[in-house]
Amino acid sequence: MSNESILLALGLTCIAGLSTGIGSLIALLAKKTNTRFLSAALGLSAGVMIYVSFMELMPESVHLLSGIFSEKTANLYMLLAFFAGIALIALIDHFVPEDENPHEMHSESDMTSSNSKLKRTGIMMALAIGIHNFPEGLATFASALTNIEIAIPIVFAIAIHNIPEGIAVSVPIYHSTGSRRKAFWYSFMSGLAEPLGALFGFLFLLPFWTPTINALLLGFVSGIMVYISFDELLPGMEKYGHHHIGIMGVITGMAVMAISLLLL
Repeated sequence: MSNESILLALGLTCIAGLSTGIGSLIALLAKKTNTRFLSAALGLSAGVMIYVSFMELMPESVHLLSGIFSEKTANLYMLLAFFAGIALIALIDHFVPEDENPHEMHSESDMTSSNSKLKRTGIMMALAIGIHNFPEGLATFASALTNIEIAIPIVFAIAIHNIPEGIAVSVPIYHSTGSRRKAFWYSFMSGLAEPLGALFGFLFLLPFWTPTINALLLGFVSGIMVYISFDELLPGMEKYGHHHIGIMGVITGMAVMAISLLLL
């Protein structure tokens, strides 16, 4: 595995994670959040993640494992890795309080309704998003090392879904402190957990990298992305109140991925 591919994987993870700063800028510069755009973007992100997970990552995991184990055993190991990914992110959700959980979508009006708790809410939201972003960073890093053509749309999808998370952090911080700079930096720093997840993969997984670990990570990554899609992205799409726009985003995301994978 070349140094160039490792650096590229780390770089892509940084792009995905730090897009929380984009969400912060949108919240601080726009007079009103464009909920139509957010519904469409979250739907698009979900469509990309779901399609890539079921049509690329899981089949590729089985294919790699089939070269080492029997077909039945390969499918079993892939499914175990898939549900392990779901279990990890679900466990994180379980231990994060619902009010500060980024997977429990909040409207902008919810985040500006009580000045007395706004700063704590913003800080806790930043910490919670950081915790959730860590396994996403590992997922992005692993997919980038496996197949850069698959990794790029995954990075795009994660970057899109990080935008509302940036809004969720910056709005309460800004309204409680009056400081745009603090609001932006809390949001920006919460996204650094994704590069940290990638760094964890680089330091602790790469030295032991084998075809089996690679295959299991693909199944694990698909579990994380499917859970995020169904637990966060699709409910968030509905939360903003534009059902049909969001569904068109889901279909568009799947169609774009299907066409791009056919052409590559």
